[in-house]
Amino acid sequence: MPVESSGDEWWKDGIPFTCLPDCGRCCNEPNGIVHLSIEDAECLAEYFGISVERWLQRDCRRRGDGKWVLNSRPVDGICIYLDEDMKCSIYSSKPTQCSAFPWWNENLRSERSWRKVVRNCPGLSVENAPNVNAEIIQKWIDADRNASLGFRKYQKSNGL
Repeated sequence: MPVESSGDEWWKDGIPFTCLPDCGRCCNEPNGIVHLSIEDAECLAEYFGISVERWLQRDCRRRGDGKWVLNSRPVDGICIYLDEDMKCSIYSSKPTQCSAFPWWNENLRSERSWRKVVRNCPGLSVENAPNVNAEIIQKWIDADRNASLGFRKYQKSNGL
């Protein structure tokens, strides 16, 4: 469900941003959690040509609350899909929460939270980066919020 914009967000005039090729900084965070929507699971299972159930068992784990999240590499806690060249090996089918970065609700809840993201994301400091307008930012906040709800079980009929 979209969150109504109150019109007084500090980011209402937009924020300059461009994703930099071969950066991978947002994916190279040890022990990061990527929440998955049912649509993410279906998309990635199709990408790999396997059933959703098989993909969940192979590439995901259940959190303590029962929700499915993407696995991290056991050796360093980094995303299993980040390759040695700092590229996403599933870029065309990546989960919604990955696509929504840096426009996560937790990142935009305050200017203080945002400053931490800016320090870690070089795409937010690119000179002459295009301005991402408030409507697009809100769309990604809503998408991130929806993905963060996650799901606990999958049935072929898409029932929960």
